[in-house]
Amino acid sequence: MKPRHLALILLVMMIWGFNFVVVKWGLGLMPPFTFVALRFLGVALLLLPFIKPPPRWRELVGLSVTLGILHFSLMFTGMRDVDASTAAIAVQLQVPFAALLAAYFFKDRIGWRRMLGMVIAFAGVALIAGEPRFENGYLPLALVIAAACVWSFANIQIKKMGDAIDVMALNGWIAVLAFPQLLIVAFLVEGNPIETVPWDHWGVWGVLAFQSILVTLVGYGVWYRMMRKFPVNQVMPFTLMIPLFGVLSGILFLDEPLTWLMVIGGLATLAGVAICVIRRPALVAASTKGGQ
Repeated sequence: MKPRHLALILLVMMIWGFNFVVVKWGLGLMPPFTFVALRFLGVALLLLPFIKPPPRWRELVGLSVTLGILHFSLMFTGMRDVDASTAAIAVQLQVPFAALLAAYFFKDRIGWRRMLGMVIAFAGVALIAGEPRFENGYLPLALVIAAACVWSFANIQIKKMGDAIDVMALNGWIAVLAFPQLLIVAFLVEGNPIETVPWDHWGVWGVLAFQSILVTLVGYGVWYRMMRKFPVNQVMPFTLMIPLFGVLSGILFLDEPLTWLMVIGGLATLAGVAICVIRRPALVAASTKGGQ
């Protein structure tokens, strides 16, 4: 791995980490279901001209429900009332969840080391939940954790699909299928997006461009290239930098407080996730491990 490869991977980790702040900015302008719908619309418009019709529509429809309506909707709804720093750490529970599901669906042996990693990761999030910032309730944090759990089910769905479709086509068709479903939900729950979105605010277009172009097109494009070029166990540990950049971004750009409970809980969560990833990096599908 040469310096330019390291620089590209580092850039993607920074983009995906900073994305937690961008999501918070977007949620200050748009309601969550509408935000997710517009995110998928942007991805669909960018990728649709360059991707071929998929061979397995049924699996993609199911995946569009899991990732589109469930994962992103839970994540964005929870992040309305959760710090970007907290979300960046808590969503890492998707890796322990994925390990548990892999053990159930694929008979993947967990082993005592990975089990210890899972316990440490969950304990770390439990420490963060003890923060005074959650004195008004744990529902937003629970939604983020639920989003991480749903993501792990999507991970299993993608693994079962195998190499039937490449990662960019996968992102494109999920976006195409998820957008109309989310638009309907947004209409029913939040009202007409034409009225609920301040279209004349530059921030709306900025966050949607960041989500569509940098997070998806640049991020997944570079990530998939690196995953194909280098061994999985050489590339996957870099994903542990995402929550670090997420926490730093939240502190720098949103003035989020950094307490000892957050530091200890965050380090414990990352340590537990690191054990899971390093012990069995293939438990996470390459096409799903990335930014939100």
